[in-house]
Amino acid sequence: MITRRDFVNSAVAGGAAAALSVSAKSYGQILGANDRLNFAVIGLNSRAYAHLSALKANKANARISHVCDVESNILAKFAKATTQMMGEAPKTDRDFRNVLALKEIDAISIATPDHWHAPMAIAGVQAGKHVYVEKPCSHNPAEGALLVAVQKKYGKLVQMGTQQRSSPHTIEMKKKIEDGLIGDAYFAKAWYSNTRKSIGHGVEAPVPSTLDWDLWQGPAPRQAYTSNVQPYNWHWFKKWGTGETLNNGTHEVDVSRWLLGVDFPERVTSSGGRYAYKDDWQFYDTLMTSFTYPATGSNYGRMISWECRCCNGEKWYNRDRGSAITGTTGSVVIDRGGYEVYDLKGNKVSEFTVGKAASSNDLVGADSMTDAHFANFIAGIQHGAKLNQPVSSGNVAVTMLQLSNVAWEVDRELKLDQTNGKIVNDPEAMNKYWGREYQKGWAPHL
Repeated sequence: MITRRDFVNSAVAGGAAAALSVSAKSYGQILGANDRLNFAVIGLNSRAYAHLSALKANKANARISHVCDVESNILAKFAKATTQMMGEAPKTDRDFRNVLALKEIDAISIATPDHWHAPMAIAGVQAGKHVYVEKPCSHNPAEGALLVAVQKKYGKLVQMGTQQRSSPHTIEMKKKIEDGLIGDAYFAKAWYSNTRKSIGHGVEAPVPSTLDWDLWQGPAPRQAYTSNVQPYNWHWFKKWGTGETLNNGTHEVDVSRWLLGVDFPERVTSSGGRYAYKDDWQFYDTLMTSFTYPATGSNYGRMISWECRCCNGEKWYNRDRGSAITGTTGSVVIDRGGYEVYDLKGNKVSEFTVGKAASSNDLVGADSMTDAHFANFIAGIQHGAKLNQPVSSGNVAVTMLQLSNVAWEVDRELKLDQTNGKIVNDPEAMNKYWGREYQKGWAPHL
């Protein structure tokens, strides 16, 4: 097995240098329009099966040559599913560094725990690979900014997995709102509801023989293995996860800011707590956040609210999750399953349904939008197509929601520099929460 030092040195000297001289368009010409890209899927639980389904849907242009996970039983299960769905057996590896060192791999898709998203994406770009990374694209704002800078420096494509950006009905609604469907759109409500149960109190336990716990932790500071973390509850621990806000709010808040046509807000306020249970869960289960924008030109300002109820499944507009966009002449309620348009009195004037309303109980999320999002990513590599969610765009919503977490942590309003999202006039919040502590030797770099 190669060491991390060997990997970084070879990546920077070889693949990353090559990446500087090859654009997406010229790469596509070298590859040939009918040739299939070699994908490595890394992090093989839950959402990875949506990656598998999407790559099967794009089988004419892509194949899965390698799969990688630090847990051997998860790796074996996914490799078997890949063989069945793709018609050929992928090579397997437990260490992503071995995979990134392979010249034959064109692109990687990342569905690991959140603390790995940015460091692995950065390493992938520096190794000369195109990257599809699940939301959130980073664990903290500093990582997100670094990933955007690395992508710009090396020129490889990085698509963030907020797949509703490739949804035809959402793209259509974006155009309709721009054309004045609901007048001047000024407010968006984004929400997510679920009935998550308590994770209890974990106890220190022997590391399962199937799990490489050291590599699972990777860039995060080390701690003993406990019984209630893997494979899903890491979401609720601050070392590795980012809470429900980044776990699911990234989707709805990104749609909201996209349809309102805004980027970083001027102010962020956030309030909530862990109310439903007393356990090891380190984030809130109920949260309300406001992002506010100043008046500019002809508009009187904008606002986005984000609300999550992790442990109470009450729906809004009969939906577990979604976005409601309010304008001066009407409103639009939209989710992955379609949209409804209302007048000022709340009368439904039109609707479109592409499928059933999105369920917050679906941990995989395989759907036509993910298929289309991968198709867009592949077209970007092969033909120079414009990405629907390049990381420079996706990172805006991610940073906003990370700052929602910061506002909750410090229990006060944050004021931001709207050009980059950085906290202003609050050195405590900026210094303590903009970045993170890394395990020695694992910090990502430009």
